[in-house]
Amino acid sequence: MRIAFLTAPEGVEEIELTEPWKAVERAGWNPQLVSTGPGRVQAFQHLDKAGTYPVDHVLAGGTADAFDALVLPGGVANPDALRTNGLAVAFTRSFFEAGKPVAAICHAPWTLVEADVLRGRTLTSWPSLATDIRNAGGTWVDEPVHVCAAAPGTLITSRKPDDLEAFCAAFLKEFADAPHGGGDGV
Repeated sequence: MRIAFLTAPEGVEEIELTEPWKAVERAGWNPQLVSTGPGRVQAFQHLDKAGTYPVDHVLAGGTADAFDALVLPGGVANPDALRTNGLAVAFTRSFFEAGKPVAAICHAPWTLVEADVLRGRTLTSWPSLATDIRNAGGTWVDEPVHVCAAAPGTLITSRKPDDLEAFCAAFLKEFADAPHGGGDGV
């Protein structure tokens, strides 16, 4: 399975990228780093620069067709940049339109708010997003991980890095149970 990890060129919380990435690799699947810019993604540990990671695909109007599922890592700056990028928002929305599973952690649901895919869904996130989620038609819950299958495509969400073990276990199960068939392009 090909799993897209969508990030901005900088600002992703490193552990929210690397731990899910390793979980996908351990499952024998193919993680692909998709970004709005070429080169390398600059990750952060809170406010401090951390490692950089090579971009596999630059968004150029692509859709979910090339992938089986989507992971949206958090960090404050990362989803804030993604939600203002029309290609990133459309790419994210395309997974819901295709009924493919999406996993989002921490501040990542900001991109989901902008993609207008939360109506009727229940999810969790970093607590400061609760009002944004409610205003977008979703129901916010304070849980380590929440799986919502209320609309096309399952949505798996978690609050913070402390929830990564539960988050990875939940999205691996849901991704494995979903129909497969990602294509070759972005």
